[in-house]
Amino acid sequence: MESGGAATSGTEYLNLFFGERAVKGIEIDRNKRLKDQPETGHNRWHPDVPPALEADPGEEVILQTRDALDGQFNRLTTESDFDKVKSGSIHPLTGPVFIKGAQAGDLLEVEFLEIAPEPWAYSAIVPGFGFLRDVFTSPFMVHWEIENDGATSPQLPGVRIPGGPFMGVSGVAPSHAQVSKWSRREEDLLRRGGIALAPDPDGAVPNAGLPAREGLRTLPPRENGGNLDIKQLTRGSRLLFPVSVEGALFSTGDGHFAQGDGEVCVTAIEMGATVAMRFRILKGEAQRHNIRSPRFSHHDYFSEPRWAVPRQFIATMGMPIREDGTNEGENLTLASRNAVLNMIDLLQERGWSREQAYVLCSVAVDLRVSNVVDVPNFVVSAFLPLEIFQA
Repeated sequence: MESGGAATSGTEYLNLFFGERAVKGIEIDRNKRLKDQPETGHNRWHPDVPPALEADPGEEVILQTRDALDGQFNRLTTESDFDKVKSGSIHPLTGPVFIKGAQAGDLLEVEFLEIAPEPWAYSAIVPGFGFLRDVFTSPFMVHWEIENDGATSPQLPGVRIPGGPFMGVSGVAPSHAQVSKWSRREEDLLRRGGIALAPDPDGAVPNAGLPAREGLRTLPPRENGGNLDIKQLTRGSRLLFPVSVEGALFSTGDGHFAQGDGEVCVTAIEMGATVAMRFRILKGEAQRHNIRSPRFSHHDYFSEPRWAVPRQFIATMGMPIREDGTNEGENLTLASRNAVLNMIDLLQERGWSREQAYVLCSVAVDLRVSNVVDVPNFVVSAFLPLEIFQA
């Protein structure tokens, strides 16, 4: 999709980018939920999920993907519909793709050639989720129209968010040993009072067998990738995964049209997408260099420079100091929280509601660690580009 041109739909993209060439891919029916077309994907991480496609290294592959909520939201959705959402169905992934020749111990490189959005997208404040879930307890819905490489919404009048499409979830299959190990560590976290989603067959695809009973939920990222939500993974980026099973079994989904670093309200500008990619195998590199988690690179600007490094911005700072004045030295989570809360206050001063401000923070504000050395008060800054506000 060329910057400044009309947004290209997934179907148009198939015709424009590849022309008459025969290209491997997985096509989905966007009128169906994943459970009604299970041969196209899955929503649990498990090595027994059967591949939906095979590809050779260097071969171009196109995958059509559903939005993060698997079509449970649409253009008519309002806040009154939030109670109907089935959380067990989130993150419908397209795949897996079996990459011929990939073996445990290899590194798999995934190069994103293009990511084309569908024309409608959404953001939402979902009670019980998000960075400030204790503060924002009421639902809020934002509908976006994507056109001319930008997103606008009647719920945020006068705002235009520039496009930087990327895939929120990308990963390879874990091994059986990793499924067991990671399940145990998340069970331990739950016992210690933390938050984690235990395996649950409700809403699972596949809906039977070990993937349904013990498959890992897709909400958190792990060493196999998953819900990374890294906005720099735009067209031209290369994402590297340590391979744990034969064929690697790569899957992707949860397309985002744009997002602030942090995605604080738990949604970005959520979209269905059509993504083109190619794969490369680096034989034995993960084992040779003891690489145990994903890496990524980009050999050009990940977005237009004026958005990657905005010419005009406002910013707030957060430090690890509680509202009652208690100093929690070196607590970056608290510093981040305060930076976001301070940005929300700033936006409210400029006339936005608290809910509008929270969504703006999620889709456009970048959290940056400004220092981790000036004990006890590390600083996190929240940057908001002013050009998103149309004159």
